Amino acid sequence: MKPGIHPHYRPVLFHDTTADEYFKVGSTIQTDRTMTFEGETLPYVTLDVSSKSHVYYTGKQKEFAKEGSAARFNKRFGSFLTRSK
Repeated sequence: MKPGIHPHYRPVLFHDTTADEYFKVGSTIQTDRTMTFEGETLPYVTLDVSSKSHVYYTGKQKEFAKEGSAARFNKRFGSFLTRSK
């Protein structure tokens, strides 16, 4: 590897402001902000969404894949098709 061309990899503190959770993860992200966490001063980055607040990971997401598109269509419009004139 060429020296001096790779970004500096270091521990970074990510803060999910929605769930008020902190994550200490290795990253190369650039930031000027710092925060003290567990006795050490780390670069600090705020996030709007993480695995602690995203609906897919929290289980609060609606799952449309459980039934097929044909079943959903019949559920919505099946009564119109079965009416007799």
